[in-house]
Amino acid sequence: MKLRPLLPILLLATLLAGCKKEPAGFLIEGGNHSLTVERNKPYFWSDGWELDLIVTRYPECQRRHPLKKAGEKMRVDLYRTPTGAFILNQGKRWYVAETQDCRMQQFEEEPPEPGEYLGAFRVKNDVFAFVPTAEGKNGKGQDE
Repeated sequence: MKLRPLLPILLLATLLAGCKKEPAGFLIEGGNHSLTVERNKPYFWSDGWELDLIVTRYPECQRRHPLKKAGEKMRVDLYRTPTGAFILNQGKRWYVAETQDCRMQQFEEEPPEPGEYLGAFRVKNDVFAFVPTAEGKNGKGQDE
């Protein structure tokens, strides 16, 4: 068996071995309506995680929006406003997402009242997931 034809395949496998793509979803009214934060580490040498918010309301729309790149200890808190929009907080950045047209935009400033705290997209027990707030609690960071 000749090693030469296998060399490019082995090199490619080595480069791709470190890539990871992990989605965490928050379902709204069933599986056809959701917010998903996907973290992606495209190469084993990548620092931190690339993050995207995927806003979905099938069959009308599905859109992917980039969030700020995050380190290993990443967390995105999720709130729901009385109007049905969703507020996301990633460190010092605040975003608003709505599922009617699958849109998202970044706030210029922190909103004065982000709404009802629903939970956070974060790593818990070595798994990236949406961790809902404990029943009866309301406020950032109380799902720990």
